[in-house]
Amino acid sequence: MKEADIGDKSFTISRNQCGDIEDLVAILSDDIRGNAREGGCHEAYCVDFDELSADPNQFLALICDESGRPCGTFQLTVIPGMARRGAKRPQIEALRTASWARGTGLGPAMFAWAHEWGRSRGATLAQLTSDKQRPDAHRFYESLEYTATHEGDNLFF
Repeated sequence: MKEADIGDKSFTISRNQCGDIEDLVAILSDDIRGNAREGGCHEAYCVDFDELSADPNQFLALICDESGRPCGTFQLTVIPGMARRGAKRPQIEALRTASWARGTGLGPAMFAWAHEWGRSRGATLAQLTSDKQRPDAHRFYESLEYTATHEGDNLFF
């Protein structure tokens, strides 16, 4: 468990536990796009959770405020690669803050922690994907000096 201090508030960042799945799904659903695609049966999340937990290159985080109230989440995956002289990179996915915690500085603190986690594993760059229908998120990433250098495509099965 790690702590992130923002102003006079302290937050904990810990590896998600199986009992946290309901909190995780609630945070993922508390989003302009997530409310349409998240939720429902938690058993589907449990299967993925078990696989993520067994992989040392994965970190599924739950962020809580001082009172223990869940307020954020993200998933980090270290990707080894041949390109860029064998660069490792953390893929930052599903980074969400609860609606009541937005604008508090929590988001930048979560990214700073994620970047340090990646660096500590030998990463030389960080990457993320974001739905094109989330313009506020894109402005936020730009404020953190992320640059939209690539286009991504998905094929959903």
